[in-house]
Amino acid sequence: MSDQPVGQTQERRAFSRRLFMKGVGTSMVSAGALSTGIAAGAMQEAQASQEENVRGPGMVPMTLNINGHNYQVEAEPRETLLEVLRNRLDITGPKLVCDAGSCGACTVWLDGNPVYGCLTLAIKAQGKKITTIEGLAQGDKLHPVQEAFIEADATQCGFCTPGFVMSMSAAYEKNPNASLDEIKESVSGHICRCGTYTQMLEAAELARGKIGG
Repeated sequence: MSDQPVGQTQERRAFSRRLFMKGVGTSMVSAGALSTGIAAGAMQEAQASQEENVRGPGMVPMTLNINGHNYQVEAEPRETLLEVLRNRLDITGPKLVCDAGSCGACTVWLDGNPVYGCLTLAIKAQGKKITTIEGLAQGDKLHPVQEAFIEADATQCGFCTPGFVMSMSAAYEKNPNASLDEIKESVSGHICRCGTYTQMLEAAELARGKIGG
């Protein structure tokens, strides 16, 4: 038990509470002053900058370079490249099949690299060169992989064909003498529900003969 008188203890407690409340009040006043001064200005600038960078959720203008042509289109930021190509620009070579990045039928090129159109936001494709199956041929001259698919009779329903052709062509663009194993790897994310894999591999061999040295 404390030897200090009760009155003295209560006086110290009251004194401590007064100091505490005074300190809190001073801090609140200081914070208020800051919020109306430099800090407030910084917060307003940050908020304005953030508002400038926000796009959507409504329609926003986009410029997409597709097969060598610039297209002006308005779409929602959430729309995929596949949706914009097919539904807004009527470029229907890339196919909508799984819509989950598991079949490869929607494959297009971004700067020469094959990507799934159903997993790529259209707004993120701005500033890149987009190539679809429609842009693979040079005028009336088909790409060697397209020619090889015809010669090997490597299509049935045709829905998966554009994706396979785009991925194989990208592999040969990077390495004209790509091995059969490398070609298999390039199309490993594709599915042919008709089961025309044998003819497709024959087409790959034919294409190497046309492209390679």
